[in-house]
Amino acid sequence: MSQADIKLIAMDVDGVLTDGKFYIGSDGTEYKTFHAQDGLGMTLAQHAGLKVAIITGKRSRAVTLRARQLGIDYVFQGIQNKREKLLELIDDLGLVYENVCYIGDDLNDLAILEQVGFSAAPRNAVSYVKSHVDYVAKRKGGEGAVREIIDFILMEKCDYRKLIQHLIESGRKIKQ
Repeated sequence: MSQADIKLIAMDVDGVLTDGKFYIGSDGTEYKTFHAQDGLGMTLAQHAGLKVAIITGKRSRAVTLRARQLGIDYVFQGIQNKREKLLELIDDLGLVYENVCYIGDDLNDLAILEQVGFSAAPRNAVSYVKSHVDYVAKRKGGEGAVREIIDFILMEKCDYRKLIQHLIESGRKIKQ
């Protein structure tokens, strides 16, 4: 399977888009940190015509806000069966598993990682997950791993330099 066949990049949040730590204030508010390079990577992917989806078992207002900032159309939170939700999305988009890259970091992502066309994990993923994916990023979750994986896909899929040039010249606000 080639990264050139990817049409959808789907990912978990905690440990992938974030460092996996939970920051909870004394008032009960949950805080998450996101990496700007991951954001620009998702913007690049969308500019290249790829769909981007978030599928997470938790619910977080921070995730909703971050996805809105980046214009991510497919955000599913509080999902207990991620594979079932991904299959629904694939069907809705007229795709097959081979067209999907999924980025996950822990055991609850394995069912998807073992089915998609291209599976990836950040460097800080659990060892068992890393042994079952096609690509392990050099970077950790929350530290640019998503961007690294997206760049890896885009460099195979298209002329990366032209993609960047087109994004800059398009006049669109570059979202990070």
